[in-house]
Amino acid sequence: MAASVRIGTQGWNYQDWVGPFYPAGTRPADFLAIYGRAFDTVEVDATFYAVPAASTFRSWAARTPPGFLFSLKLPQEITHENGLRDEAGTTELFFQRARELEDKLGPTLVQLPPSFEASELPALVGFLQRLPRELPVAIEFRHRSWLHEGVYALLREHNVALALVEGRWLQRRAMLALTGQPTANFAYIRWIGPDRELVDFSRVQVDRTRELESWRGAMDTLAAKVDTIVGYVNNHYSGHSPATVRQLQRMLGGAVVEPEMLGEQLQLFR
Repeated sequence: MAASVRIGTQGWNYQDWVGPFYPAGTRPADFLAIYGRAFDTVEVDATFYAVPAASTFRSWAARTPPGFLFSLKLPQEITHENGLRDEAGTTELFFQRARELEDKLGPTLVQLPPSFEASELPALVGFLQRLPRELPVAIEFRHRSWLHEGVYALLREHNVALALVEGRWLQRRAMLALTGQPTANFAYIRWIGPDRELVDFSRVQVDRTRELESWRGAMDTLAAKVDTIVGYVNNHYSGHSPATVRQLQRMLGGAVVEPEMLGEQLQLFR
């Protein structure tokens, strides 16, 4: 692949991972530091619920190794409550504090609700104009009315990536077809899954090999058109996202850190 590829999970703070991923006895305070020894990027869900304090961002950066990358969800106050009409300035506050991550700040994900339809185009246009041009941003639509060339052209104008998502809102086939026409110099992929029925996050319960093979081919196409690909797996996709990330890493020919190798590091955190 010509592009740099980083694959991680959506979140890291899961007690179910202690044993199958984190070494037995790992304290929650040590989850992130150990996670960073297995994967080099993570999608942060906590920022969706509120803008963290600047000290929180600095703490995340301090607990991860050089070169680690955080992708942050934009707060739901902006995306879900205000429909991208941010009169309170939360967007500016978010990016101001996110910059505390310095070179560990990855893309920001703007996740929109299924109720946000293309009739809201004026809100999207105004929002894109407010984004800091120097920071990467990806946008996830959950209504198919947004999937047309006019929207893609708008996103290209602002170098905003159209997030490619395998979930219950849009068909995987439609998402895979879009890998040939990226809207930014990077690509953002999310593997979410069709439902929320999986509640045990300690083990793989659904074989996603066929789906991942399709994505692997699509990523080959993307790699020739973008500089970087980031992708994040949700626990609901197969049951235990760290195992799915390792499966993807093997498919892509990357290095894989097995859970037993992390056990040797636990003494460093005691």
